[in-house]
Amino acid sequence: AGANLPAAGAIDAIKAEGHDVIPLTWANASPSAQVTRDAYERYWAMLKDDLLREAGRIDALYLDLHGAMVTDHLDDGEGELLGRIRALVGPTLPVVASLDLHANVTPAMVGHADALVAYRTYPHIDMADTGARAARTLLRMAAAKGDFRPAKAFRQITFLVPITWQSTFIEPGRAIYDRVIQADDALARNAPYGVSLAMGFPLADIHDCGPSVMAYGATQKDADAAAETIVAAMMGGESGFAGKLYDPDDAVREAMRLSARAAKPVVLADTQDNSGGGAPSDSVGLLEALVRQRAAGAAIGVLCDPEAAEIAHRAGEGAEIDIKLGGKKSPGHTPMAATFKVKKLGDGRFTGAGPFYKGLRIQLGPMAALEVGGVEVVVSSRKMQAADQEMFRHVGIDPPGMKILGLKSSVHFRADFQPIAEAILVVAAPGVVHADLTKLPWKKLRPGVRLSPRAN
Repeated sequence: AGANLPAAGAIDAIKAEGHDVIPLTWANASPSAQVTRDAYERYWAMLKDDLLREAGRIDALYLDLHGAMVTDHLDDGEGELLGRIRALVGPTLPVVASLDLHANVTPAMVGHADALVAYRTYPHIDMADTGARAARTLLRMAAAKGDFRPAKAFRQITFLVPITWQSTFIEPGRAIYDRVIQADDALARNAPYGVSLAMGFPLADIHDCGPSVMAYGATQKDADAAAETIVAAMMGGESGFAGKLYDPDDAVREAMRLSARAAKPVVLADTQDNSGGGAPSDSVGLLEALVRQRAAGAAIGVLCDPEAAEIAHRAGEGAEIDIKLGGKKSPGHTPMAATFKVKKLGDGRFTGAGPFYKGLRIQLGPMAALEVGGVEVVVSSRKMQAADQEMFRHVGIDPPGMKILGLKSSVHFRADFQPIAEAILVVAAPGVVHADLTKLPWKKLRPGVRLSPRAN
C-alpha cells in the first residue's frame, strides 16, 4: 500500500470504484540472466492454481507484468504466460496487463491480452499511475458485459535505443512521450482505450527485442492512426538517442573541472554496472578512476560486496581494513586491493524517499561507507541501483554536499539526483550492461533492426 508499484495503483483504482480485489500470485526479482525453467513453471503453477480456485468469482483480470522476460526455454516469457492464461480463462474474460517502459512487446502478448498499458516515464515515477490506468481500462471493459473488444494496432520500431538514452527526463524521450499522451487523449475521446510506447530492453537477444507501439481504438482506423503518429515521432527523434559516453578517467577529469566552480555535485552515471540492467554492481572501474585522479569530495555507490560489508561491521567505525573490494562477480574484473577506513555503518534498513523508490521499505543488508584515497564508497550486502539519496544518507553521506557523485545506475537515478546535479556525465566504465549495443553478439534479433540509432 502506498508504494510506487503498478499493483498498488491498480488495487487502489479497483477499490475506488467499489469492486472487490482477489489477490493472486505476485513476485519479482532483480534483472539478471534468463529465468530458469524451474522458476517459471513453479510460478505458473501457483498462478494457475489461483485462477482455477477463483474462476467463478473473477469478472476481469489485471496483471502486473514487466514485459521483457526471457527464460531458459522461452524467449517470450510473457507472451507464453498470457497465452496460457487466455486458454485457462477463455476468450470473453477481459484481460489487461500493465507493462514496464522497457518491455520487449511481442505479437503473442498483443494477441492474448485485450490491452497492454506501459509506463510513460523513465525513471519510472508513474508505476502506480500506470497500474491505475490499466485497472480503469479493465473496469470499463468489464462494465461493457462482453461488448468491449477494441481494435488493436501494433508497430515495432526499426532501431534499438540503449538504456542510457531512453530517459523521458531528457530529449528526445520527453517530447516523444508528450506526443504519446496527446495521442492517448485523442483516442480516449471515442473509446476508453489508448496508446502506449515501450522503449524495449535492448540487452535481450530475442527476435522481438526493441521499441514498439500498441494502440487501441474504437475502430481500426483510429488505432492505426494513433500508432503511426508515435512511430513517426520515434523515427523523427532517432538521432537524439545517440548520446555521448565518457571513458572513466576522462569523465572524472571533466567532473573535477566542472565541480571546481559549481554549487551542486557533478553526477557520473556508472551505467554499465547498473543492477537494474542485470549487472552485479561490484565493478570498481569508476572508483579506481576517482582515486587515480585524486578527486576531492567524491562518493560512489552502491557497490554490492557482502564480504566487505561484513568485515567492516566486525572492525567497527573508525577502523582501517585491508580488503579486496568488489570485482568478485563482475566477469573478468579484478577487485581493488587497498586499505579502507570505515567511516559509517548501517543495517541497510530504510525507506525510499525519492520519486522512484518512494515509500519502499528497502533492505540492503549490512552497509558501510568506506574511504580510500579521499573517495567515499557506499557498500551494501544486496544489490540495488543507486536511485535514491537515502542510500547515501543511511551511511552518513549527504549527496547535495558532495562535489562528485558516482552512481551505479543508468537512468533511474535522475528522478532523485538530477534536481541536485550541476551536470550529468554518462560513463562507460567496465560492466556487463553494455551501452554500446553494437558490441553484443546478436543471433536472434529480427532482420532489419539497427543496433544503434542513426546520428545526424
